Amino acid sequence: MSYPQQGQAQPYQQPYQGGQAPVPVQQQAPAHAAGQNMKRRNPVGVWLGLPIITFGIYPLVWFYKVHAELFGYDRRVGDAATGALLSLLFGGITLGIWPLIVYVKLGGRIAQAQRAAGLTPSCSGGMGFLLGIFGCGMLYYQLQLNKVVDRYGGTTAPGQQVPLAT
Repeated sequence: MSYPQQGQAQPYQQPYQGGQAPVPVQQQAPAHAAGQNMKRRNPVGVWLGLPIITFGIYPLVWFYKVHAELFGYDRRVGDAATGALLSLLFGGITLGIWPLIVYVKLGGRIAQAQRAAGLTPSCSGGMGFLLGIFGCGMLYYQLQLNKVVDRYGGTTAPGQQVPLAT
């Protein structure tokens, strides 16, 4: 006999009480998955303009917002926004290795978003890393994110529900 793990839903709506039979819970899968559309950003503004204007703070804001929007877009993947930002802020503890890992994993999350949009994934964490060495990683990642946003046309506002491919 297996016991339910902590945090798992119990198979019955109410506990068994005397002469009353337990009622099984009917779990229904959603008819289709949906997520919130992401914001389309100007890649050159993300790459050069805003980092210069904000004296280098905007890349941290961008990194957090991109992770938060990716989670809002496809909730089937975990929320990594706060952890990603903390890895950048305190990455010196690991001699800069953990921020690089998170930066490369962002490419995989963007590729997953492209799959969820019904596109062929074209984003690569390795390419983002290589371009990041030359200072073009944010430009590459934002261009890849804009492909997902453009998939739904220019009429969908950020935060509006959009269908996801399963």
